[in-house]
Amino acid sequence: MEDHAVSGARRRHPTKSELTVRRLSVAVAALAAATLLVAAGVAGQTAPPRPDPAARIAPTLSTPPAPATPATTAPEPATARPTPAPDPTTVPKAADGTFTTAKSTSDRLGQAGTVITYRVEVEDGLGLKLSRFTRAVDATLGDRRGWTATGTRSFRRTPDAALRVVLASPATTDRLCAPLRTRGEVSCRNGNDVVINAKRWVQGVDSYDNLGKYRQYVINHEVGHALGFNHQPCPAPGAKAPVMLQQTLGLDGCAANPWP
Repeated sequence: MEDHAVSGARRRHPTKSELTVRRLSVAVAALAAATLLVAAGVAGQTAPPRPDPAARIAPTLSTPPAPATPATTAPEPATARPTPAPDPTTVPKAADGTFTTAKSTSDRLGQAGTVITYRVEVEDGLGLKLSRFTRAVDATLGDRRGWTATGTRSFRRTPDAALRVVLASPATTDRLCAPLRTRGEVSCRNGNDVVINAKRWVQGVDSYDNLGKYRQYVINHEVGHALGFNHQPCPAPGAKAPVMLQQTLGLDGCAANPWP
């Protein structure tokens, strides 16, 4: 009876609004399915890297390279000054007969009194340095133990002074000292010439065991003559020798002394 009732019943058709609702449902379902498929496909891929902010400031090929740090160069070792050659121990008997004069002017040597000017010359061809001889003369005449000690005189070296302090070979010494007889062995003062025999300058004498002190003596002795002082004897055995004693020839019992 129930089968017959169904077959016999009348079938109802959906309304227009129902059909519209069904179509929208199907479209939504299809869109959802498509979205799920895309999401599934994307999920299987690796996510792209995020931009690195540092990459935007990294150097490129057009950026000039940073300057290289210069290599450190080890300083060259300081070159030691060569030791000046010592004066020779012998000099020629005769040299050129011409002279070279110290060109500079010294400070005043001494604090008071009359200024006495002098010039310094060395004979050419001796092999002795003008600068060394000049320093020795200046130091001796300017020493407080010397001729400036009394305060009545001082000295200054100039290249054109009348008084000459000359270092000369034995032969030239004999010529400049004539008519005094120096015989190539000793020094002299003759007029405005104070002549130091180069043989004595480099060899000294037996009465002095110190060449530097003998050089001081011979300068002071011969300049003393130019100042007007004469020879003096030894006052007593063992006494200090007067600078105007002829100490080159011997001490006569006195002790060597280079100062006035």
